[in-house]
Amino acid sequence: MVGGQAVIEGVMMRSVGNWSVAVRIPDGDIDVQDFPIRPLAAGRRWLQVPIIRGVIALGESLVIGMKALSISASAAAGEDEETGEEGLGRVAIGLTIVFSLSLAIALFFLLPLFITKTVFDFESGVAFWAVEGLIELAIFIAYLWALSFMPDLRRVFQYHAAEHMAIHAYEAGEPIEAHSASRFSQLHVRCGTAFLLIVMVVAILVFGAVGNDHPFWILVLVRIVFIPLIAGASYEIIRWAGRNKDRGYVRAIMTPGLWLQHLTTRKPEIEHLEVSCAALNRVLEVESSPPEWAEQVEVVA
Repeated sequence: MVGGQAVIEGVMMRSVGNWSVAVRIPDGDIDVQDFPIRPLAAGRRWLQVPIIRGVIALGESLVIGMKALSISASAAAGEDEETGEEGLGRVAIGLTIVFSLSLAIALFFLLPLFITKTVFDFESGVAFWAVEGLIELAIFIAYLWALSFMPDLRRVFQYHAAEHMAIHAYEAGEPIEAHSASRFSQLHVRCGTAFLLIVMVVAILVFGAVGNDHPFWILVLVRIVFIPLIAGASYEIIRWAGRNKDRGYVRAIMTPGLWLQHLTTRKPEIEHLEVSCAALNRVLEVESSPPEWAEQVEVVA
């Protein structure tokens, strides 16, 4: 499997042992850089246990994604120096990830809890669970909807769609080039948007099982401590969906996640598809001789 993400004026593509980032630079050319990776789970069976492997894989994806964003920002700005694999420093990457995750937890999990507890405060656990869940989903969808109106993100969303279309072409055995990829859908079951919706649904189920008959600080602690469990379980679901994406019932289950991608993708132009295909071709080229440990891990995001 291969996966990727949109970056600034480009696309990052990842396979098992390598990742590449292709960026449209100011002179119109495409700058492509590739880097080797060795997942933490490689050679460590205990890190390949379901749930745990998801937490590890998602953590690695966040780090690689931040590096790719840093590299793409430099390339898109026309900076001449080689950015190297590090891009942002480790401390900057770590602080950015911690801040982003903290903001996400506060917005999507703690704020709905606070609203439900202070405004409604149902005695019925079922009513509390239902209202908190609806508020969580409403805030999440409203957040994506608001992002879709930001002009500066339009090109990012076009590259997001181009990434999906290039991967579709690869998975269908078609040539990985812009005109071939343009025939495919801009939606994909393994998209990060679909994954985030799964996270929200799993969180609602987990928090509902815990109940609301606890002090407020316990409820807050649960919503923070259970994040790794929720993320790991969601990873297993998206992994399963990716392996069975051609089955009708799987696509039916994943339909809400596909619908949401209309908010985070925009129809790309050929110029966007050229960049995504360049990134995918490069990562497949350097992955042509994968290391022995590559069979032990897979890419889902």
